[in-house]
Amino acid sequence: MVKACAVRGALCAGLLISIPALIRGQDVIGIAVGQTPPAVTLESLTGDSVALSRWIGKKPVIVEFWATWCPICAELLPRMEAAQKKYGDRAAFLVVAVAVNQSKNTVRRHLEKDPMPFTFLWDGNGAAVRAFQAPSTSYIAVLDANGRVTYTGVGSDQNIEAAIETALRRPIAAPSPPLRRP
Repeated sequence: MVKACAVRGALCAGLLISIPALIRGQDVIGIAVGQTPPAVTLESLTGDSVALSRWIGKKPVIVEFWATWCPICAELLPRMEAAQKKYGDRAAFLVVAVAVNQSKNTVRRHLEKDPMPFTFLWDGNGAAVRAFQAPSTSYIAVLDANGRVTYTGVGSDQNIEAAIETALRRPIAAPSPPLRRP
């Protein structure tokens, strides 16, 4: 039983690491640009329930799906930190720790050893992964001040600053209702 769980966990981790390379050439990665993600409630690393609506719809939000064991996330970190330093007063930076081969305690210990300047949330039941259709770790979704997705991407070479600039410049308007003929 333990061996089967370890093998299954290793396979999941391997897939989460390799998927970014497989999907880079696709036009749509995760939730579609222009969409509003469904309401999601996650946990703080201390166990409190936290609704993403606390941030979404107020100013641009950058959401990264992350894991302690993800080498691509580690490569992406300098870009995230630079963007947070430059835009932190105009955008919220959220890191969603996925519940694959790690626990909240593992995440807390990692952050005690290597602090990061972001708000960390725990996705213990995969609600955020499903809401954002996150294909892997290192997946980033940027939402404008209206809560609509303006960018999605995976991998260590994402231009996070350009994605934030887009969200700051032009929030995506809600789709117009269809015209009705009398």
